[in-house]
Amino acid sequence: MAAAPATRARSGALCRQLLLTLTIFTFACDACKKVILHVPSNLDAETFVGRVNLKECFKSANLIHSSDPDFQILEDGSVYTTNAVLFTSKRHFTISLSNTENHEEKKIHVLLEHQTKVLKQSHPKEKALRRAKRRWAPIPCSVMENSLGPFPLFLQQIESDTAQNYTIYYSISGPGVDQRPQNLFYIERNTGNLYCTGPIDREQYDSFELVAFATTQDGYSPEFPLPLVIKIEDENDNFPIFTNSTYIFTIPEYSRVGSTVGQVCATDLDEPGTLHTMLKYSILEQFPVSPVMFFMHSSTGVITTTSSQLNRELVDKYQLKIKVQDMNGKPFGLQTTATCIIYVDDVNDHWPTFTQTSYVTSVEENTVDVEILRVSVEDKDLINTANWRANYTILKGNENGHFKIVTDPKTNEGVLCVVKPLNYEERQQLTLQIGVVNEAPYFRETTSRSAMSTATVTVNVKNQDEGPECTPPVQTVRIKENAPVNTRSNGYKAYDPETKSSSGIRYKKINDPKGWFTVDENTGSITTFRLLDRESESMENGLYKITILATDKDGRSCTGTLGIILEDVNDNGPLILKQTLIICKTVMSSAEIVAFDPDDPVNGPPFSFNLEGNSDSEAQRIWGLSQINDTAARLFYQNDPPFGPYTVNVRVTDKHGLSHITPLNVIICDCITENDCTLRFVPRTGNGGVKLGKWAILAILLGIALLFCILFTLVCGATGAAKKPKAFPDDVTQQNLIVSNTEAPGDDKVYSANGFTTQTVGSSGQGICGTVGSGVKSGGQETIEMVKGGQQTLESCQGHGHHYTLESCRGGGQYTLDSCRGGLVEVDSHGHTYSKWRNFTQTHLGEEPIRGHTLIKN
Repeated sequence: MAAAPATRARSGALCRQLLLTLTIFTFACDACKKVILHVPSNLDAETFVGRVNLKECFKSANLIHSSDPDFQILEDGSVYTTNAVLFTSKRHFTISLSNTENHEEKKIHVLLEHQTKVLKQSHPKEKALRRAKRRWAPIPCSVMENSLGPFPLFLQQIESDTAQNYTIYYSISGPGVDQRPQNLFYIERNTGNLYCTGPIDREQYDSFELVAFATTQDGYSPEFPLPLVIKIEDENDNFPIFTNSTYIFTIPEYSRVGSTVGQVCATDLDEPGTLHTMLKYSILEQFPVSPVMFFMHSSTGVITTTSSQLNRELVDKYQLKIKVQDMNGKPFGLQTTATCIIYVDDVNDHWPTFTQTSYVTSVEENTVDVEILRVSVEDKDLINTANWRANYTILKGNENGHFKIVTDPKTNEGVLCVVKPLNYEERQQLTLQIGVVNEAPYFRETTSRSAMSTATVTVNVKNQDEGPECTPPVQTVRIKENAPVNTRSNGYKAYDPETKSSSGIRYKKINDPKGWFTVDENTGSITTFRLLDRESESMENGLYKITILATDKDGRSCTGTLGIILEDVNDNGPLILKQTLIICKTVMSSAEIVAFDPDDPVNGPPFSFNLEGNSDSEAQRIWGLSQINDTAARLFYQNDPPFGPYTVNVRVTDKHGLSHITPLNVIICDCITENDCTLRFVPRTGNGGVKLGKWAILAILLGIALLFCILFTLVCGATGAAKKPKAFPDDVTQQNLIVSNTEAPGDDKVYSANGFTTQTVGSSGQGICGTVGSGVKSGGQETIEMVKGGQQTLESCQGHGHHYTLESCRGGGQYTLDSCRGGLVEVDSHGHTYSKWRNFTQTHLGEEPIRGHTLIKN
């Protein structure tokens, strides 16, 4: 699509005639040349006229000047009126741009036109018209925000080069046309003139992207759809708004100059990056007015201090009226105000001071936990804060701890109390020095004394008529340990605090653990009532204590303790406390013995250790002693004694020759540690009882179980024999005893032939008292057979073990001991006597004993 030179000329002329109310047209091709602004006929002062692109003309300009004083040019090229202007015709002025550094200067000529008519619509024609210029790529188009018209407002004309040969119809589509907001723009179908139908708010729509179409009568589109952007030029119609209507900040008093108080912030809905949104902050008023304490940064809104003399005690709150203005603070910029309240925070810049420098009070002696005085202070800091609350202390005069001073949290007063009773007889008056500070430290650097207020308190002690005084509470006397009964000694003494005398005071014993002493009622002296023993368990750190009650004539009393020091007498020989020693022979050959003497160390070690007995005695032969230190020796064996227990008597002698013999129970054991020793000789304990090891206990239990099994076997055997008595057979002489194996050692058999039965306990498969069956088993080591016209065999125990037969000589009965089952079995007690049986067997067997076997009589 090409445009003829004449057509392009007409199009350029048409562009220069476009009408814009409060609309700017700046062409890149006309930079530093004439700029045309279309304005209404009447402009008020400080009214936005339009915008000129200064950067495209002269980027490095740092000075802007207008040749017409009625117009002001800002840094972004915005043109504003400084006075009211009435247009009757065109008006010219020049914008001078210069750089003061290199003295370069450029000028822009501005033409202000007022035009009330719009272009007339051209009528469609079938033949090609001769136009000055036709184009299908229009220049960018813009509309001033909130334009006043007149409406419809002509924007520009679009035209296709094909209109020279065809009848072209124009149409547009997009937001503002057939999309929301609808009907804001329209185009003349025949001419291509584009119009705006009403004012537009840029904050709602900052631009419109339309699409223009060119079609012939039959619907053919000789051109591609044309994107058409309409930009809405911003008008400074929005006030900057603070984010809060009231700001509240705090700052400590006496803060340094330049300390940050806080920051305020405002927003502006106008177009970002323009003067309309360049905000500047400032403080309009301060209350109280003088002196000025605060400064606000114009660009950031940060408030800082300008003085270090903020004093909460003088002014605790400041109120500022602050302002924010757009157009970078220009006089015609829009502005908004807000309130800023600044509280001065308290610091501990005043220490508390006593309302008086001296106080006088009194208290009765022997009273405790009583309040005797209240002191008050003054503090100018903020009440009920750590800077105001007081901490009291006693600086001097309370070395014995009779007093304490605390703070009353409600009144902030100091409360002086007595916590330890005073004694009038010792001191009638005391002088205290008290001091006070705050809970919070003083904010200025200073010594603790200079920041502390002090006062003097005089305490007068009142006298009381009081009872006897037990002072000191513990008194001591010395008595020989071997002192005889009725030995008299000094006792406990109490005094009347008024007279310092003990007359008229009576004494009574309250506690005497062993009852060793009696106390004289009038003098308090003591007399031994029993023999004394320094080694008694009632002794505490070498003292025997008795408690004494002292009472005056009015019944008032006190209690004291008399500590009796028993002077030691060498009446105890050294003892060996551990009297049972175990020596594991495989790992050790000796044991250590330690002696102890209950007497005083003066009568104690060093000890000497000796074996008691003659030099040729067994103890001397087996055992030996070697000294380790003053209280210990080593007992060792020699000549390789066998395992077992031994009794060794050891004599231990103290330094003064007093000795004691201690019998030691020494066990030589085959073990690794003492806990592994399982000898059946269990050492006796100190109380004479027997201490059994685990294996000994188990052996006893097994023996008891064996005994019960024997008794149970006897009962079962007796019962079975009673039920089935058997007579000795008459033809026993016809029997033959055949031995199939001789002297099978250790496995004797109990057998039965021709009806002879044997009763056993726990026989397999026959219940508790079953009958042993006949036959040969491989479990035994031998078989005994008795033959009478046939053959019967008696099998041995099915397990492994032995079967023994015991004969009873008294009752003619006989019992078997079954080692397989661990019990005795009664065989028969009702048959022939033992003598008859012996006569028979000796006759037929020729008195030859059957070795390894016993014939059973039934």
